[in-house]
Order: sequence, then structure tokens, then C-alpha cells
Amino acid sequence: MTLEPPTLADVRVAADAIASYLSLPTPLVYSPALSEQLDAHVSLKLEFATPTGAFKVRGGVHLVGGLAPEHRRAGVVTASTGNHAQSIAYGAWLHDVPAVVFMPEGANADKVAATRRLGAEVRFAGARFDDARRAGAEFAAERGLRFVHSGDEPALIAGVGTAALEVLEQQQPESELVIVPVGGGSGVAGWLTVRDGLEHAARIWAVQSERSSAAHDAWRAGSLVERANETAAEGLATGVAFDLPQRVMRRSLDDFLLVSDAALDAAMIALLELQHLLVEPAGAAALAAALARPDAVRGRRVVLVLSGANVTLDQLARVLANRV
Repeated sequence: MTLEPPTLADVRVAADAIASYLSLPTPLVYSPALSEQLDAHVSLKLEFATPTGAFKVRGGVHLVGGLAPEHRRAGVVTASTGNHAQSIAYGAWLHDVPAVVFMPEGANADKVAATRRLGAEVRFAGARFDDARRAGAEFAAERGLRFVHSGDEPALIAGVGTAALEVLEQQQPESELVIVPVGGGSGVAGWLTVRDGLEHAARIWAVQSERSSAAHDAWRAGSLVERANETAAEGLATGVAFDLPQRVMRRSLDDFLLVSDAALDAAMIALLELQHLLVEPAGAAALAAALARPDAVRGRRVVLVLSGANVTLDQLARVLANRV
């Protein structure tokens, strides 16, 4: 069965559904320092200002809250490197739904602990997200449980799209450019759904690590592809492209950039130094893209989506140690 992409109306439904569970909107903060550095009007959408420290909780709360009664009783299964795991675990905790989360071995220890703290059962499978995803899907199929894909879920896209509604309709309707980090692509698909539904003039860019470029390469090729998945930024670590987000991106995404892991680290440091904000590597991807394309950013009203802040002390120590 081919999944239909969500519409602006679906995002509005999601906004109403999650309003009583999350403190929204998340802040949109003007950055004088980054505006000066980029010669633009730069605002930061603090999507880490959520109970799970990442944007994905919007989608998890919406999807789990809308489950059919039989799926609520039996429970859900998903797979994640961490932020999606917490989103489904949080939604399951709110709605008293059993949840099993498959994560790769060596997953971010803080994200594992946070997922368990919310009551979800965590199982480890394989070295990468894609291994955990396959194991989770097989586990769910064997037991007849609802498997929640991290990208091919209209309700997830509608849920995370509520952040775009906040900016483009409420907080800064005059935005000219929005840059969104991409792993599987649900986040940017949500932004595109809202932008297109509002017939807003803002351009939207996606950004991904060059060490895990499946979504970027699939968008460029116009077909689903697999690629090496080697980035240290687990929020961007996806080795396969997802069908539903790709269809939304192919419809209207304006540009898709790749950045190095070193550029992600440098952007983390810049946000800490210039704005006193600590984010995880994936959460700094939008700034890394802006710094890589200063001529395209200059003079515009820009929104950088800071998608998550679940950085471990070990990650922070590594980034600071490698600072140049």
C-alpha cells in the first residue's frame, strides 16, 4: 500500500492533538552574533526545547495518541539511534502503550537511558541504525505488532511539521530561507508540507552528513538508494532512503547540501561560543550548511532548525579536543 503524504490540514490536526502534552511553540531566537557572521538575519528554532531534547517528540506524541485501540493494547515496536526512540517512548508513556525499541549496539548511552526511563524496552541489534530497523521490523511482524517506521509514517511527518507551522504562520512569517537537518527526512518533509500548504515563499534546504548521504543521493537521483552509513552524528545516521519523505522532498525541496563531520563539530562549537547553546552534532547541521554557503545566505531572513541537544559528555569532550 502506498502511503499518502500528509497535508497542511493534517498538520493542523496534529498541532491541536499535541498541544495539551507539549509546551509549544518552541522558542525562535534571533542571533546577533550569527547574523553578523553570516551578514543575514539569523534566527534559531530551538527544537531541542522539548521533554526529550529533540524535535521528533512532536511526531511520537501525535502518532501514538492516534493509534487504533488494538495497537494501543498490544503495543508498538520501532527502531532508532535515539531521538526517534525517545519520541515513541514518550508518546507511549503518555498514553500507557507498551513499547519496544531496537537500537544499534553502541548507541548513544544517554539516549538509551532516557528511552528506558520512559518505560520502553530497549533491544540492541547490529552496528548501525539500518540493522536495528530490520531487526525491529522482523520482531514486530513475527508478533503481529505495529511497527513504527522512523520516516514512512504520515502521522510522524504531520506531527513534526507543527514546528514549521509555528514559524511560517506565527513566529516569523517573513522568513526567506529555512535550513533543516536530515537523517531519514521526516523533519524536512514536515516543513515542506507546511510551506507548500501555506503557499509560503520561503526556500527550504535540507542538510546531511557526507558520511551518511543516502537521503541526499536519493533526492539527487530521483530514486531510493543505499549508501555507507558512517557519520558520528547519530541523528543523521541513515544508510537507506525512505520512500515517503523522499516523495515529499522530490516534490518541492529547493536544495540539499552535504557537510563533513568536521563541519558539524565546528558548528557545534560556534553555537556554544556565539550563542551559548549546546546541541548534538546533528543539531548543528543547519548552521554548518549556512557556513558552507555564505553567498546564498547573505542578506536573507534565515531560520536554522536546531533539531536536538542530546550530546553526551564523551561526544562533547571529543569535539572540544579536536577543536582547531
